[in-house]
Amino acid sequence: MLYHISELSDSPWAEYLTLSEIQLFHYFEPEAGLFIAESPNVTERAIAAGYAPLSFLIDTSCFSEQMQQMTAQFPDVPVYLADPAAMQSVRGLHLTRGVFCAMRRKPVIFSMKMLQNTARIALLENVMNPTNLGAVFRSAAALGVDAVLLTQGCTDPLYRRAARVSMGTVFQVPWAFLPDGAETAGHLNILRENGFCSAAMALCDDSVSIADARVKAAEKLVIVLGTEGEGLLPETIAACDYTVRIPMSHGVDSLNVAAASAVAFWELCR
Repeated sequence: MLYHISELSDSPWAEYLTLSEIQLFHYFEPEAGLFIAESPNVTERAIAAGYAPLSFLIDTSCFSEQMQQMTAQFPDVPVYLADPAAMQSVRGLHLTRGVFCAMRRKPVIFSMKMLQNTARIALLENVMNPTNLGAVFRSAAALGVDAVLLTQGCTDPLYRRAARVSMGTVFQVPWAFLPDGAETAGHLNILRENGFCSAAMALCDDSVSIADARVKAAEKLVIVLGTEGEGLLPETIAACDYTVRIPMSHGVDSLNVAAASAVAFWELCR
Protein backbone atom coordinates (compact mmCIF):
# COMPACT_ATOMS: atom_id res chain seq x y z
CA MET A 1 0.00 0.00 0.00
CA LEU A 2 1.65 3.19 -1.20
CA TYR A 3 1.02 6.52 0.49
CA HIS A 4 2.61 9.76 -0.71
CA ILE A 5 3.14 12.18 2.18
CA SER A 6 4.52 15.68 2.48
CA GLU A 7 4.75 15.65 6.29
CA LEU A 8 5.97 12.91 8.61
CA SER A 9 2.98 13.65 10.81
CA ASP A 10 0.85 12.05 8.09
CA SER A 11 2.32 8.68 9.08
CA PRO A 12 3.29 6.75 12.23
CA TRP A 13 6.90 7.71 11.52
CA ALA A 14 6.50 11.02 13.29
CA GLU A 15 6.26 8.89 16.44
CA TYR A 16 8.68 6.08 15.57
CA LEU A 17 11.59 8.41 14.85
CA THR A 18 11.20 10.30 18.11
CA LEU A 19 11.03 7.25 20.38
CA SER A 20 14.14 6.04 22.18
CA GLU A 21 15.50 2.57 21.54
CA ILE A 22 14.15 1.48 24.94
CA GLN A 23 10.69 2.79 24.10
CA LEU A 24 10.71 0.96 20.78
CA PHE A 25 11.88 -2.21 22.55
CA HIS A 26 8.84 -2.06 24.86
CA TYR A 27 6.39 -0.79 22.21
CA PHE A 28 4.11 -3.84 22.33
CA GLU A 29 4.86 -4.88 25.90
CA PRO A 30 4.47 -7.57 27.15
CA GLU A 31 5.05 -8.85 23.60
CA ALA A 32 8.28 -8.24 21.73
CA GLY A 33 8.56 -4.66 20.52
CA LEU A 34 9.93 -2.80 17.51
CA PHE A 35 13.24 -1.93 15.98
CA ILE A 36 14.06 0.35 13.06
CA ALA A 37 16.12 -0.97 10.16
CA GLU A 38 17.97 1.69 8.17
CA SER A 39 19.11 1.44 4.53
CA PRO A 40 18.07 -1.01 1.81
CA ASN A 41 20.73 -3.63 2.59
CA VAL A 42 20.03 -3.76 6.33
CA THR A 43 16.30 -4.01 5.67
CA GLU A 44 16.77 -6.73 3.07
CA ARG A 45 18.93 -8.82 5.42
CA ALA A 46 16.43 -8.42 8.25
CA ILE A 47 13.61 -9.64 6.02
CA ALA A 48 15.74 -12.59 4.86
CA ALA A 49 16.25 -13.48 8.53
CA GLY A 50 12.49 -13.69 9.04
CA TYR A 51 11.73 -10.33 10.66
CA ALA A 52 8.32 -8.95 9.72
CA PRO A 53 8.03 -5.37 8.44
CA LEU A 54 5.25 -3.20 9.84
CA SER A 55 5.82 0.00 7.91
CA PHE A 56 8.28 1.52 5.42
CA LEU A 57 9.37 5.15 5.17
CA ILE A 58 11.23 5.91 1.94
CA ASP A 59 12.47 9.13 0.39
CA THR A 60 10.75 9.34 -2.99
CA SER A 61 14.15 9.82 -4.64
CA CYS A 62 15.32 6.51 -3.09
CA PHE A 63 12.41 4.32 -4.20
CA SER A 64 14.71 2.22 -6.34
CA GLU A 65 13.95 -0.98 -8.20
CA GLN A 66 15.45 -2.85 -5.24
CA MET A 67 13.03 -1.18 -2.84
CA GLN A 68 10.06 -1.62 -5.17
CA GLN A 69 10.72 -5.34 -5.35
CA MET A 70 11.25 -5.56 -1.60
CA THR A 71 8.06 -3.75 -0.65
CA ALA A 72 6.04 -5.65 -3.26
CA GLN A 73 6.60 -8.80 -1.16
CA PHE A 74 4.34 -7.25 1.50
CA PRO A 75 1.27 -5.83 -0.25
CA ASP A 76 -0.55 -5.20 3.06
CA VAL A 77 2.32 -3.30 4.70
CA PRO A 78 2.07 0.50 4.31
CA VAL A 79 4.86 2.17 2.35
CA TYR A 80 5.11 5.91 3.01
CA LEU A 81 6.88 7.75 0.20
CA ALA A 82 7.97 11.09 1.63
CA ASP A 83 8.95 14.23 -0.20
CA PRO A 84 12.65 15.12 0.23
CA ALA A 85 11.62 18.22 2.19
CA ALA A 86 9.81 16.07 4.75
CA MET A 87 12.80 13.76 5.06
CA GLN A 88 15.22 16.59 5.82
CA SER A 89 14.05 16.60 9.43
CA VAL A 90 15.36 13.05 9.91
CA ARG A 91 18.72 13.05 11.68
CA GLY A 92 21.44 11.05 9.93
CA LEU A 93 19.39 10.63 6.76
CA HIS A 94 22.51 10.60 4.57
CA LEU A 95 23.66 7.43 6.35
CA THR A 96 20.42 5.54 5.71
CA ARG A 97 20.15 5.96 1.94
CA GLY A 98 16.67 7.29 2.53
CA VAL A 99 15.12 4.02 3.69
CA PHE A 100 13.59 3.10 7.06
CA CYS A 101 11.61 0.03 8.02
CA ALA A 102 9.82 -0.56 11.32
CA MET A 103 9.99 -4.25 12.15
CA ARG A 104 8.67 -6.57 14.82
CA ARG A 105 11.23 -8.14 17.11
CA LYS A 106 11.44 -11.88 17.60
CA PRO A 107 12.17 -13.46 20.98
CA VAL A 108 15.88 -14.33 21.22
CA ILE A 109 16.56 -16.85 23.98
CA PHE A 110 19.95 -18.38 24.65
CA SER A 111 20.29 -22.15 24.71
CA MET A 112 23.24 -24.46 24.22
CA LYS A 113 21.46 -25.83 21.15
CA MET A 114 22.39 -22.69 19.22
CA LEU A 115 26.05 -23.60 19.73
CA GLN A 116 25.79 -27.05 18.20
CA ASN A 117 28.18 -27.44 15.27
CA THR A 118 30.01 -24.22 16.15
CA ALA A 119 33.78 -24.04 16.37
CA ARG A 120 34.39 -20.33 17.02
CA ILE A 121 32.28 -18.09 19.27
CA ALA A 122 32.76 -14.46 20.24
CA LEU A 123 31.69 -13.55 23.77
CA LEU A 124 31.32 -9.81 24.36
CA GLU A 125 31.39 -8.50 27.92
CA ASN A 126 29.70 -5.13 28.49
CA VAL A 127 30.41 -3.70 25.03
CA MET A 128 28.11 -0.69 25.25
CA ASN A 129 29.00 1.43 22.23
CA PRO A 130 26.62 0.54 19.37
CA THR A 131 29.16 1.55 16.72
CA ASN A 132 31.75 -0.82 18.17
CA LEU A 133 29.19 -3.59 18.59
CA GLY A 134 28.08 -3.27 14.98
CA ALA A 135 31.68 -3.33 13.77
CA VAL A 136 32.40 -6.47 15.81
CA PHE A 137 29.43 -8.21 14.18
CA ARG A 138 30.61 -7.18 10.72
CA SER A 139 34.04 -8.66 11.40
CA ALA A 140 32.47 -11.78 12.91
CA ALA A 141 30.41 -12.38 9.78
CA ALA A 142 33.32 -11.72 7.44
CA LEU A 143 35.99 -13.70 9.28
CA GLY A 144 34.30 -16.93 10.27
CA VAL A 145 32.78 -16.53 13.74
CA ASP A 146 29.86 -18.94 14.11
CA ALA A 147 27.92 -17.14 16.88
CA VAL A 148 28.10 -14.13 19.18
CA LEU A 149 27.14 -14.21 22.86
CA LEU A 150 26.56 -11.00 24.82
CA THR A 151 26.45 -10.24 28.51
CA GLN A 152 23.51 -8.24 29.83
CA GLY A 153 25.70 -5.12 29.91
CA CYS A 154 26.07 -5.03 26.12
CA THR A 155 24.06 -2.78 23.85
CA ASP A 156 21.31 -4.41 21.77
CA PRO A 157 22.49 -5.57 18.31
CA LEU A 158 19.15 -4.44 16.84
CA TYR A 159 19.57 -0.82 17.88
CA ARG A 160 19.57 1.37 14.79
CA ARG A 161 23.23 2.41 14.84
CA ALA A 162 24.51 -1.07 15.72
CA ALA A 163 22.54 -2.77 12.94
CA ARG A 164 23.48 -0.07 10.42
CA VAL A 165 27.21 -0.19 11.23
CA SER A 166 27.09 -3.98 11.01
CA MET A 167 25.73 -3.64 7.45
CA GLY A 168 22.92 -5.96 8.51
CA THR A 169 25.22 -8.80 9.60
CA VAL A 170 23.45 -8.82 12.98
CA PHE A 171 20.75 -10.66 11.02
CA GLN A 172 23.21 -13.19 9.62
CA VAL A 173 25.34 -14.25 12.60
CA PRO A 174 23.41 -16.12 15.33
CA TRP A 175 23.50 -14.24 18.64
CA ALA A 176 21.90 -14.16 22.06
CA PHE A 177 22.21 -12.45 25.40
CA LEU A 178 23.50 -14.71 28.13
CA PRO A 179 21.03 -15.27 30.97
CA ASP A 180 21.04 -12.66 33.71
CA GLY A 181 22.04 -13.57 37.24
CA ALA A 182 25.47 -15.08 36.56
CA GLU A 183 28.88 -13.55 36.03
CA THR A 184 30.71 -14.06 32.75
CA ALA A 185 33.04 -16.48 34.55
CA GLY A 186 30.09 -18.73 35.37
CA HIS A 187 28.98 -18.81 31.75
CA LEU A 188 32.54 -19.65 30.67
CA ASN A 189 32.52 -22.61 33.02
CA ILE A 190 29.32 -23.90 31.42
CA LEU A 191 30.85 -23.48 27.96
CA ARG A 192 33.96 -25.37 29.15
CA GLU A 193 31.73 -28.23 30.27
CA ASN A 194 30.43 -28.33 26.70
CA GLY A 195 33.88 -28.64 25.19
CA PHE A 196 34.87 -25.02 24.61
CA CYS A 197 38.31 -23.61 25.36
CA SER A 198 38.38 -19.85 26.07
CA ALA A 199 40.78 -17.05 25.19
CA ALA A 200 40.55 -13.66 26.90
CA MET A 201 41.79 -10.74 24.81
CA ALA A 202 43.66 -8.77 27.48
CA LEU A 203 47.00 -7.24 28.42
CA CYS A 204 48.43 -9.29 31.28
CA ASP A 205 51.88 -10.42 32.35
CA ASP A 206 51.04 -14.02 31.46
CA SER A 207 49.46 -13.21 28.08
CA VAL A 208 50.47 -15.37 25.13
CA SER A 209 50.71 -14.17 21.55
CA ILE A 210 47.62 -14.39 19.41
CA ALA A 211 49.71 -16.59 17.13
CA ASP A 212 50.24 -19.17 19.91
CA ALA A 213 49.79 -22.62 18.36
CA ARG A 214 47.88 -24.01 21.35
CA VAL A 215 45.17 -21.38 21.09
CA LYS A 216 44.85 -21.67 17.34
CA ALA A 217 44.65 -25.45 17.54
CA ALA A 218 41.64 -25.47 19.89
CA GLU A 219 38.82 -27.43 18.28
CA LYS A 220 36.16 -25.24 19.91
CA LEU A 221 37.14 -21.75 21.04
CA VAL A 222 35.41 -18.82 22.75
CA ILE A 223 37.09 -15.47 21.97
CA VAL A 224 36.29 -13.15 24.88
CA LEU A 225 36.35 -9.37 24.34
CA GLY A 226 35.68 -6.64 26.87
CA THR A 227 34.20 -3.21 27.13
CA GLU A 228 35.75 -0.07 25.73
CA GLY A 229 38.47 1.38 27.93
CA GLU A 230 38.39 -0.95 30.94
CA GLY A 231 38.48 -4.23 29.05
CA LEU A 232 37.53 -7.52 30.67
CA LEU A 233 36.77 -7.98 34.35
CA PRO A 234 39.66 -9.61 36.30
CA GLU A 235 37.46 -12.56 37.27
CA THR A 236 36.57 -13.11 33.61
CA ILE A 237 40.23 -13.19 32.62
CA ALA A 238 40.97 -15.62 35.45
CA ALA A 239 38.20 -17.94 34.25
CA CYS A 240 39.64 -18.23 30.72
CA ASP A 241 42.04 -20.95 29.63
CA TYR A 242 44.35 -18.46 27.91
CA THR A 243 44.97 -14.73 28.03
CA VAL A 244 45.91 -13.52 24.57
CA ARG A 245 47.50 -10.30 23.37
CA ILE A 246 48.04 -8.82 19.93
CA PRO A 247 51.71 -7.87 19.46
CA MET A 248 51.98 -4.14 18.70
CA SER A 249 54.61 -1.55 17.80
CA HIS A 250 55.46 2.09 18.53
CA GLY A 251 54.45 1.92 22.17
CA VAL A 252 50.77 1.29 21.42
CA ASP A 253 49.39 -0.88 24.22
CA SER A 254 45.87 -1.63 23.01
CA LEU A 255 43.36 -1.40 20.17
CA ASN A 256 39.76 -0.34 20.06
CA VAL A 257 37.57 -3.39 20.74
CA ALA A 258 36.25 -3.35 17.17
CA ALA A 259 39.75 -3.31 15.69
CA ALA A 260 40.98 -5.93 18.15
CA SER A 261 38.07 -8.21 17.26
CA ALA A 262 38.93 -8.08 13.56
CA VAL A 263 42.55 -9.06 14.23
CA ALA A 264 41.53 -11.80 16.67
CA PHE A 265 38.89 -13.29 14.37
CA TRP A 266 41.26 -13.29 11.40
CA GLU A 267 44.01 -15.04 13.33
CA LEU A 268 41.95 -17.49 15.40
CA CYS A 269 39.22 -18.50 12.95
CA ARG A 270 41.45 -19.66 10.12
